[in-house]
Amino acid sequence: MPYRLRVNGQVRDGLEVEPDTPLLWVLRDELGLSGTKFGCGIAACGACTVLLDGAPARACVVPVGAVGSAEVVTVEHLENDPLGRRVQDAWVAEDVPQCGYCQSGMVVEATALLREHPHPTRADIERRMNGHVCRCGTYLRIRAAIERAAARA
Repeated sequence: MPYRLRVNGQVRDGLEVEPDTPLLWVLRDELGLSGTKFGCGIAACGACTVLLDGAPARACVVPVGAVGSAEVVTVEHLENDPLGRRVQDAWVAEDVPQCGYCQSGMVVEATALLREHPHPTRADIERRMNGHVCRCGTYLRIRAAIERAAARA
């Protein structure tokens, strides 16, 4: 069945996939947007986080048939968003990534957090980022990067 998706500000027509195909695989395999990562396949790690109409969603468990007319935003598009760019710059300034695998999902989540709460408390940050797994253990730097991005608002 052909699908039409709005991804990163562009309409993508004629995607021939089954309705239960996870959005993650459509983004990566059909559209070549490899910034969204596969981590666990059960929405437990956050590596696949994207925005659906501005809300964070785990693309590994969202079937493409459920996306409808929602705008999908991936990490690749955040450099075009002033807030997303600010988060990315803070990530670099705080030297957050080690292996970097989980970072795209965390950057997407942090951008959504700061859009909703421009000046979050540490508790807000920890609560929101709690569902993201960083096997390298850079959690303190992640929090520092979010605090840096918020301070630059």
